[in-house]
Amino acid sequence: MKPVAIILTIMLILLQVRLWIGDGSITQVRALSKEVALQQEKVEKLKERNQTLEAEVQDLKHRLHALEERARTDLGMIRQGETFYQYSLKGE
Repeated sequence: MKPVAIILTIMLILLQVRLWIGDGSITQVRALSKEVALQQEKVEKLKERNQTLEAEVQDLKHRLHALEERARTDLGMIRQGETFYQYSLKGE
């Protein structure tokens, strides 16, 4: 009976070591779970950004007014016959 108890004790110790240290241990699983959560947050932010960009692309493809507004704000374009005024504030 005594050798069986010793073998079972050794097996219990080995299983505990494996549970707390090494591949597949509780600490490693927790760390990987945190990393997965961070990556999921990044993915969600990127999905939102992609949706915004897709909506903007569709808007630019289908609406001339949006395209003109984009050209005016980003490129500083003006219509033919318009006069462009630029003010410069001194001291700033």
